[in-house]
Amino acid sequence: MNAKTLLLSTLLAGNVFAFEVAELPNIHERVTPDISQTKIYSYYDSIKEAKNAVVNISTQKKVKAPNIQGHPLLNDPFFKQFFGDAFGAMIPKDRVERSLGSGVIISNDGYIVTNNHVIDGADKILVSLPESNKEYEAKVIGKDSKSDLAIIKINAKNLPFLKFASSNDLQVGDVVFAIGNPFGVGESITQGIISALNKNGIGINDYENFIQTDASINPGNSGGALVDSRGGLIGINTAILSRTGGNHGIGFAIPSEMVKKISKALIEDGVIERGYLGVSIQDVSGDLQEVYKNQKGAVVIAIEKDSPADKSGLKVWDLITKVNHKEIKGAADLKNIIGTFNPKEKVTLTILRDKKEQTLSLSLAKAPNEAQVSNVKENSGIAGLEISALSTETKSKYGIPNNVQGILITNVQANSRAEELGFSNGDIIIQIESFIIQDIKSFHEAMNRYKGQTKRMLINRGGRIFSIVAK
Repeated sequence: MNAKTLLLSTLLAGNVFAFEVAELPNIHERVTPDISQTKIYSYYDSIKEAKNAVVNISTQKKVKAPNIQGHPLLNDPFFKQFFGDAFGAMIPKDRVERSLGSGVIISNDGYIVTNNHVIDGADKILVSLPESNKEYEAKVIGKDSKSDLAIIKINAKNLPFLKFASSNDLQVGDVVFAIGNPFGVGESITQGIISALNKNGIGINDYENFIQTDASINPGNSGGALVDSRGGLIGINTAILSRTGGNHGIGFAIPSEMVKKISKALIEDGVIERGYLGVSIQDVSGDLQEVYKNQKGAVVIAIEKDSPADKSGLKVWDLITKVNHKEIKGAADLKNIIGTFNPKEKVTLTILRDKKEQTLSLSLAKAPNEAQVSNVKENSGIAGLEISALSTETKSKYGIPNNVQGILITNVQANSRAEELGFSNGDIIIQIESFIIQDIKSFHEAMNRYKGQTKRMLINRGGRIFSIVAK
């Protein structure tokens, strides 16, 4: 092969493997906005009615001082002489805590939706309307801590109110406005876009399906309105994601479809009742991705006895992929969707079991309260070991400090593997290998991660920490 042939071959080979990028046409014209000396762009008409329906909420809460009347220092002459008149000022006194938030009027007769955390525990709730010095005392109609929503009412008529727009129609990039009362300086409106939809796993609420926006949501905006460019209510502002407390362009709002359903239930019944499946679930993550061939859904890792899930024939390791033909993206998605159904409603689950798809039909139960949940005994994965959630009620009952986290061992069967390993009733499992155990879910996640392997467990027994090695 001569030099010319070699060169030609090289060029041809280069052409075969050449990569071409896709390019837009060159710009031939820049369009100038249609403005003049007498025209400006404004969103005023879009939000002029919406801003009149967002109120300021001021709450008062009495905080009792600790009782120290019997303390020996109070009668010590030395302390009285040393501190003089200032001694009496050192004794703690009752005080009133005040806080500010926002709310949205949703009916002309005074029903207002806000965040539960804005009014929770308040002894007095005062509402002031935009551009008005008059204050109304509000009463609580109902509240739902799991979604962080509450309904209050003032005695007034012919009020401006916001109409709901469907959050199901939103798209990333839509222009939005956050309306509220940040820092108590009066009505404030900020503008941005929808940054993301269906955000969960933030750790703010039990039920999370947030709209994320870069519209500034600052302290005091909580409970205020997120509206679209026509002034329709698409969400209730609830939180910002920030290390400093200031706005960094990451704010979250509860979507209007959730707000509408919960508001209606609270106004009509005073409480919200959710459907209950009776399972512990987790995402398809880590080693499970290979097992389930990267399919999306929620993996069942525990089933409550006699629950709807148990009665329907659902099994541990089933992958729930759809509810009523609606796709499930993960564990949080399943929890949110089941939470939108009422008790006794029938649902159809599409599951993947042993690589085969099948459907199960069942009627949901009423979701138990925290005390009921804490008494549910779970299969621990260790023969002879029964566990339960470490709830506030359980801590109080057994004198466990509030800052202790983990899961409680409720029963160790005689002559069982659990007894052989050294577990005792009342032990608290606080860590498995590198997994910090905070609740039943994290316990099962750790057990599944080390299934069939030797694993080290940290145990809290009456404040003494020691380890148990189990397999």
